[in-house]
Amino acid sequence: MKAIAVTPGRPNAVRLIDAPKPVAASGEALVRVLEVGVDGTDKELAAGLYGEAPEGDDYLIVGHESLGMVEETGPGVTSLNPGDLVVATVRRPDDCPNCLRGEYDMCLYGNYRERGIKGLHGFMAEYYADEPRYTVSVPGELRPVAVLLEPLSIVEKAIHQAFKIQERMFWDPRRALVLGAGTIGLLATFLLRARGLETYTLATRLKSSLKAILAEACGAVYVSAGEKPVQGLDREFGNLDIILEATGDSNIAFQAMGILGTNGVLCLTGVSAGNRNLVVPVDALNMEMVLGNRVVFGTVNASRRHFEMALEHMADLQARWPGLLERLLTRRVPLCQWRQGLDKSEDDVKVVIEMIGG
Repeated sequence: MKAIAVTPGRPNAVRLIDAPKPVAASGEALVRVLEVGVDGTDKELAAGLYGEAPEGDDYLIVGHESLGMVEETGPGVTSLNPGDLVVATVRRPDDCPNCLRGEYDMCLYGNYRERGIKGLHGFMAEYYADEPRYTVSVPGELRPVAVLLEPLSIVEKAIHQAFKIQERMFWDPRRALVLGAGTIGLLATFLLRARGLETYTLATRLKSSLKAILAEACGAVYVSAGEKPVQGLDREFGNLDIILEATGDSNIAFQAMGILGTNGVLCLTGVSAGNRNLVVPVDALNMEMVLGNRVVFGTVNASRRHFEMALEHMADLQARWPGLLERLLTRRVPLCQWRQGLDKSEDDVKVVIEMIGG
């Protein structure tokens, strides 16, 4: 079968290969991949920044945002049938207490594996085989946007945990700030607006950009970072009850701590690579965090339950703002043009590689 693969740790070694077609073993389903979303992780893997090939292989098939259709099922599979649409989760557990309880996104030992990233082949291939417990069935009406389910699950977990943490007290949030307007930032904007929060989304693009238009289409206010920096947004907008950072910029993350409102919660989803140093007013920041009862936490990945929660909210977003999720899918490319799919342009939000018919 055709697949897009890298040699982990080797820059510019991404290529189209012929890989063995998997077989549905007992307890597994064979899934025909329909489309795969491209994100920053895939580009970093292609650049050789990280990645781990499965044991016995010297290559890694990339891709972790998938939509597929069950082609056949192995012995013992009763929850899936040929023709079912499915989205696969990304992580596979080790034997830590959290993983054993299905919370593999909260792994303690770090020996988990991740599809298309760490120790397991991903979904930029014509087929994959997996156990039904690692797939989520998708209704046909969500087929046009289902490839967004994996990134939406990340946001679902982030917001769910933020609200769960805030059960530490009476909390009636009114105002939210999202930092970043990539796929994660825009999906966070949509979910926060769906919860009824007055939402501001700050990013680097101009107010005339597609990302600004998409943010404001759900009733949020888009703020261009070139016109209004992070510092001072609290004075302009009022108490910021929840901030979700989705930039991967450590400087922005620390600035966000300084503008978080009283009793507020800040969720960090971006990962900042490198070893940059910052000058931080630590005394003032410490005092504000303590006296303001503020919480900062980080989140990564998602478990099956977050995929299921995201599926419910995806249907709600489709009904609430018809066509909005589709507009995030700014470009589709066939498998034969896969290199174009990995080259993101300034106007792209989510690029999708179609794995069939190419």
